[in-house]
Amino acid sequence: MAKGASISGFPEWLPSERVVEQRVIDTLREVFELNGFIGIETRAVEQGSSLLKKGETSKEIYLLSRLQEVGHESDTPIEDRLGLHFDLTVPLSRYVVEHSGDLAFPFKRWQIQKVWRGERPQEGRFREFVQADIDVIGNGDLPDHYEVELPLVMVSALERLREFGLPKATVHANNRKLSEGFYRGLGLNDIEGVLREIDKLDKIGADEVAKLLVEGCGANENQARACLELAELTAADGAELSSKFDALCEKHDIANDSEAYALARQGLDTLAMIVDEAARIRPGSVIADLKIARGLDYYTGSVYETFLDGAASLGSICSGGRYDNLASQGSKKYPGVGLSIGLSRLVSYMLHTAGAHANRVSPASVLVAVWNEEDRSASNLIANQLRARGIAADVAPTAAKLGKQIKYADKLGIPYVWFPADESAQDASDEVKNIITGDQHPADVQSWEPDTVYAQQTVTVEA
Repeated sequence: MAKGASISGFPEWLPSERVVEQRVIDTLREVFELNGFIGIETRAVEQGSSLLKKGETSKEIYLLSRLQEVGHESDTPIEDRLGLHFDLTVPLSRYVVEHSGDLAFPFKRWQIQKVWRGERPQEGRFREFVQADIDVIGNGDLPDHYEVELPLVMVSALERLREFGLPKATVHANNRKLSEGFYRGLGLNDIEGVLREIDKLDKIGADEVAKLLVEGCGANENQARACLELAELTAADGAELSSKFDALCEKHDIANDSEAYALARQGLDTLAMIVDEAARIRPGSVIADLKIARGLDYYTGSVYETFLDGAASLGSICSGGRYDNLASQGSKKYPGVGLSIGLSRLVSYMLHTAGAHANRVSPASVLVAVWNEEDRSASNLIANQLRARGIAADVAPTAAKLGKQIKYADKLGIPYVWFPADESAQDASDEVKNIITGDQHPADVQSWEPDTVYAQQTVTVEA
């Protein structure tokens, strides 16, 4: 949590921390656009009717009330009220339907924006946070190859963030059709309920999940244990996945000529394709992990969670999946697949665990000194001439002693201080001091260039 935050779950970064966050955002946007994704921004509020039907997260919605409505909210059905969006996928589905005539499909979009979720705040988990999403939306259909492309784009983006102290990331993938077919083969019918409980495995453990499956999903002890056995199954390639799954089906008498097995096989074939294709491009970046379920109800096929090496307590930092029924207009459907990074959690980890920090707070490379207030216009002119050449410059706030002006620059991390020429002195020239090295030389405002080693605002990681 950022220092000085007075409301739990609503982070406020210090200026130096904000530099780190901005560098992360810039890096992600660069990778997304390198892969052909188009940036959009959607409104912060959605109709309650859209937000309420999207799974357990619906319980965490912040609803809006105007001051004159306080105390009378019950007069308006929740479905007709406005709420802050809790993710960026639900708004995207609405956006695509409303603007379908203006979009080229498949529509590949990136979006980095704040969302709000009224869950219990804890270390690295906030109520107000930034998400970074990529999705591909089809018009009527969407080829399966996008289910390989998106996790690979995210792995590529997370690989770039390793320079900021992020450990290696691995995508764990499953397919809901595989899970659903297996559950139906066991005789279970509350598929969404089972998926929601399996999604809690890492939080509460296998015994507690088994208890919930029995008490809330109609499973008996044997069925619950079979669900947990499926969740334990992992594989690094399609052949291994198929072999392990068929052995599990045989153990629990799920016939390979049944409708349930056929459904599971659809999901298994897609998952095997994802793992094998990903291995050809980035070996080891995507593995099959059948405990991945995702608690949101709108996923219909592939689902993903992403974990960092050596950071198990952080949990998944990038999640998503395939959804075929979230966006529709009459009989027309807009299936999609997407992944979302919890960017605020990631930045918090970088700052407080990985030791990422900015080399300086101010983006300015130069602070132009002021001899006295009567000469401030001359200092302003120098700063404007530097800015016109693309050199970020600031002007000292007061005509204090030069030592104080230099100290001010040092506190902001500005590496150079520019001393205007003393017009009363003959043949005087401007001079620039590098306050890091102590070097000071004459300088011409039309030709001087800062050394890039000192001029760039960068993010580094403590050794």
